Amino acid sequence: MPESISIRVQAEHEYTVHIGSGNIALLPTIHTGAGRVVIIYQEPVTRWVEIVRAQFVDAGVSVTLVSVPDGEAAKSTAVLEDCWRRLGESGFTRNDLVVGVGGGAVTDLAGFVAATWLRGLRNINIPTTLLGMVDAAVGGKTGINTAAGKNLVGSFHSPVAVICDLDTLATLPRPDLVAGMAEVAKVGLTSDPTILSDLRRDVTTCCNPSSDLMADLIRRAVQVKADVVSGDFKEVSSSAARPTLGREALNYGHTFGHAIERVEDYRWRHGEAISVGMVYVAELARLAGLLGAAEVGTHREILGILGLPTSYVSGRWPQLLAAMQIDKKARGDQLRFVVLAGIGQPVELAGPEPELLLAAYDAVTA
Repeated sequence: MPESISIRVQAEHEYTVHIGSGNIALLPTIHTGAGRVVIIYQEPVTRWVEIVRAQFVDAGVSVTLVSVPDGEAAKSTAVLEDCWRRLGESGFTRNDLVVGVGGGAVTDLAGFVAATWLRGLRNINIPTTLLGMVDAAVGGKTGINTAAGKNLVGSFHSPVAVICDLDTLATLPRPDLVAGMAEVAKVGLTSDPTILSDLRRDVTTCCNPSSDLMADLIRRAVQVKADVVSGDFKEVSSSAARPTLGREALNYGHTFGHAIERVEDYRWRHGEAISVGMVYVAELARLAGLLGAAEVGTHREILGILGLPTSYVSGRWPQLLAAMQIDKKARGDQLRFVVLAGIGQPVELAGPEPELLLAAYDAVTA
């Protein structure tokens, strides 16, 4: 593995994303001043939680462990309330610290717990999945799911640090690693086409968690997100007042992908749903005259060689459309999508005709 590198993110405050092997050992230099820490985690990462816990205990910090359900089940109001209860029972104050250890669902939840307890505690994200490292743990978006949809209740609350310990990827189940590569491919399609070249040339090494190439892909994906977030922390650049596409470019494939997750009751992995979502918006852009058939083919090729799904079942359009209509990127009754005008050229497509939306769905049905 290459030496640890640091990437700075400038949001409501500046913080660092640390990427490298053995980076959990950096904790003593980051948590200075915390009297108490709560570690929010899921059972599959208990091995890493014990290492994190030991770092705090050795520094004389009181540790509360809160285990939450696996996957998106962690992001519920019931789990959130239980986390609040534990903080209250342990007497957490504004000097204390919330740490999320695990995948994107855990860092989303932990960040929201930190944002809402006493109107804001410090938090550190320690993502143990590829998806968490390149996307969820970086950027300051926090939230939970409700019956209405995914991440509709949340806040912007930046961590004080993100620690990406690449050693954790060695224990990640292969399907989760592959699903995380969807977000890497997204960065390649929207911002850094050299990633696509790497995937075509040597997809095996790209997906090897002990390879220098995967470490470099993580670095490049995080750098893109850091640059975008630093310029548009609260996703306002694409508002009516500021029509240029900013942070919303990171949502490529997410409107349709989140709808799949909702319709499937979160049984699909996030990366799998986003993979189909990216093909959907590529087909939508083609039908709108913005993208060529060859570029649509690039989507299917890249996602296919990664082993990600590129199609969805037919007969579920009404449910998908209903889920998309309450997406955070909608404005009133108007659906808005991030699409491409070419590889590496994200643009907004607002209010496409219903016939166009349905035709794009037909193009991705199995």
